[in-house]
This record gives sequence, C-alpha cells and structure tokens, in this order.
Amino acid sequence: MKYRCPLCFHALVLQDNSWRCQSNHVFDCAKEGYVNLLPVQKKNSKDPGDNKPMIVARREFLNKGYYQALSDRVNELATQFASTMTSALDIGCGEGYYSHRLLESLIGNKEEKAPLSFHGLDISKSALKFASKRYRDIDFSVASAFEMPFFDNSVDFMLRIYAPSLDEELKRVMKQEGILLTVSAGPKHHFELKELIYDEPELHTDEQSHIEGFDLLHHERLKWVLEMDKESDITHFLNMTPYAWKLTDEQKHDLAHEGLSCQLDFKIEVFKAI
Repeated sequence: MKYRCPLCFHALVLQDNSWRCQSNHVFDCAKEGYVNLLPVQKKNSKDPGDNKPMIVARREFLNKGYYQALSDRVNELATQFASTMTSALDIGCGEGYYSHRLLESLIGNKEEKAPLSFHGLDISKSALKFASKRYRDIDFSVASAFEMPFFDNSVDFMLRIYAPSLDEELKRVMKQEGILLTVSAGPKHHFELKELIYDEPELHTDEQSHIEGFDLLHHERLKWVLEMDKESDITHFLNMTPYAWKLTDEQKHDLAHEGLSCQLDFKIEVFKAI
C-alpha cells in the first residue's frame, strides 16, 4: 500500500525520514514512527480526535483484557472472510490494540507467510504516538477517514470499530470484492450507564446496516456483562468514554468505589465490496 499526497493526490515516496511527492509536498515522520498526513488546512480543530487522557485511559483498560472477547471475535471473522488478504487497514485505530492483535492473528493463521501490508489510520496524534511506539510492525498515519491518504482500489481488508466514515470513501479505497468488517454499538450497549445519565435512555438500533457499494455478508451481536470492582479499572473505563463528561463527579466516585456492572452489546457486520 502506497500513501498518496493529501494535497495533490500524487504518490508519496519515503526519502530519509520524510514522505515526498512530485509536487514537493513534504511530510516528516515523527520520532515515534508515524507520519502526519492531515494538513493544517484540513483540520477542524487544533488537536482533533481523542485527547491524551482518553487515550491513556483506553490503553490501560484494554490492556487488562476486558474487551478481548471482542478482539478475538473480530480476528475470527477476519480469518474466515478475508484469509487471503495482502493489504489491511484499521480505520480509527486509536492506540493500536485491535490492529496489533488482528495482525498477530492473521500472521499466525497464514499457512504460507505471504507479505501482509498493515496500516492504521486515526485523526488523533496522541493515539498514534502510543501506537507507533508499541507496535513497530504496523504503519500508522494521522489522517481523516473522510479523505484517506491511499489510492483507489488499494486495500483488500478494512476494519472499522466505531469510527465514522463516508461510504464513497470506503468504496474508493477498497479493492473489488474486498472485505469490510465493522463494529458498532448494539441496542443495550452500556445501558446501565445511560440510565444514570438520561431519564429515558434510548436503545441503539439492531437493524442491519447499509453501506453503498457493499453487500452485507454477515451480521451478529456479541454480548456479555462487564463486571469490575477495581477502582482504577473503573476510572479508566469511564474516562475512555463520552460518559466521563456526562456523569457527575459524585456518580463517578460512587461507581469507582462500589463496583460497576453493565451490559456490553456489540453489533458486528461483514461486508464485501461490489
């Protein structure tokens, strides 16, 4: 997979520690290893995406294995539906937890070790600083999922966990018959927390998703109850979600000290580009 310049759309070539195009646009690699392909003029804010405290909280929470069952199921479905992939992209990869575990799973399941190009994309520079330091075998770039720095028909597998995107951009970058695996919130996801915040909490939809240019191959829900009694883990869980801003300090204090039990409900779907 080659990067394309986000300004002129020509190919970027790595020279020393910088990516350059024929129009002489230059994008330096950070010391951590990632490249920032989100030009200043295309940012919606000074520091878009999740901030450092949210990233740290999510990293610490995921490291404890609380969402490993989701990661394992994603890996199983990726192996089932895209076992011959040679180029993969994690859209909204964050600190790289799912990317890294998926790559390890794919390499371990390959009978023949064909080259596999694996990229992670996120709009948060803070997230990719952590990801690049820890997972050197993945190429990370700061970029928008709404205008990805990749050429048409260049990816044969995409993973999208919660990340917003444009149907036409997914279709543009994906190879014909490429596989897209998405994860979103199921109806009862985090419902107990929503009950603390809203008088009448609404359920997420369980309707099958429609993505223009793709056929739906598989649809399932993965559910279990999250149980936590360690104060630091509960605090990390709350701080990695938008609930951190909506719960009162008293509510967060009570949850951290009394323990937390809430439903996890993930909607997982697999699509094929047509």
